Amino acid sequence: MSDRTKTRLITALKTAGPQTAAELAKAEGVTSVAARQHLDSLLAEGLVGFEDIKGAVGRPKRVWTLTREGHAQFPDNHSGLILGLLDGMKELYGDEGINRLIAHREQEALKVYSTALADKVELKDKLCALAEIRSREGYMASVEENVDTGGFFLVENHCSICAAATTCQGFCRSEMSLFRAVLGQDVDLTRTEHLLSGGRRCVYHVKQSA
Repeated sequence: MSDRTKTRLITALKTAGPQTAAELAKAEGVTSVAARQHLDSLLAEGLVGFEDIKGAVGRPKRVWTLTREGHAQFPDNHSGLILGLLDGMKELYGDEGINRLIAHREQEALKVYSTALADKVELKDKLCALAEIRSREGYMASVEENVDTGGFFLVENHCSICAAATTCQGFCRSEMSLFRAVLGQDVDLTRTEHLLSGGRRCVYHVKQSA
């Protein structure tokens, strides 16, 4: 299997979530037979897994997902180095040192994000600009409208600092604070999915305050 095809398939599973071979084939413009062959190869490499889901009628539907190893194909911003630095920081300066580091990171990001959103007035425009920045940082971010609430979802299919955030959840709390700061006080923001809590991605529901 070509590396290009492998990358396309694992990227499709990363961004769109669990899918059948037929769904992947349609999205990638290949035959279902070819998609299944590629998925079998990825299965042998330990990058994907599957679950056979029974429906009301007919044969069970095989749904493919990324494994932990599959998710690891996406960059984590030099996780080993980051974890080493965090361990050293904690040993030298304790939890207060870690908290000050997170606060400093948040303030530096706030400067960059605020500049990028400075000329945006509408909430959707702000979110699209924010998603563009986050994608450049490796979060594979996008914006989706929520027709039920009139709000939006900021979707991040990857966490580029996952190792650091797993070690210190202060990073996740800091990012929530950062989003609230750049989007404005008149915005309600809640996290509805969390990668570190077992979700396949992080999702934030955002809407104008009543």
